[in-house]
Amino acid sequence: MVLIVAMAALAQTASEKPSVDVRRVGARLQCQCGCKDSVATCSMLECHFSKPAKERIAQMQSVGMGDEQIVQAFIRDYGMAVYLAPPNAFGWIVPYASVGFGLVVIFMFLRKYRKPKLMTDLGAGVGDMGADDRELAKYKEQIEKDTANLD
Repeated sequence: MVLIVAMAALAQTASEKPSVDVRRVGARLQCQCGCKDSVATCSMLECHFSKPAKERIAQMQSVGMGDEQIVQAFIRDYGMAVYLAPPNAFGWIVPYASVGFGLVVIFMFLRKYRKPKLMTDLGAGVGDMGADDRELAKYKEQIEKDTANLD
């Protein structure tokens, strides 16, 4: 009798605040209430599937069943639709590849449509001196003469 009461108390607390072990197994099971979450992350209040599933997982763990045995029991009862496979390499690469592709597109767009700044020709050589450069040279000579007289 005490064992039954203890199991019922354990099952009740498992659904209200599941342990790490219950969440670990629940993360591998798809909630069947219609949401796209796992049993561990279903946010529906008083969910008709995840709450009893968490209680059942806690009960199965209390009798010593392993994670894989619990998952197989749920698959046997509800079919393969209840199993959530862990993400494969493709599932990990796609988000990063999408971000990389987006950055390349933005870079190419900015490169094509950015207006280049106009550069003034400050480094003209002696052979291609224009009228402004001749006046500048005249002023430079005057500055040199004035500064030579200061010494």
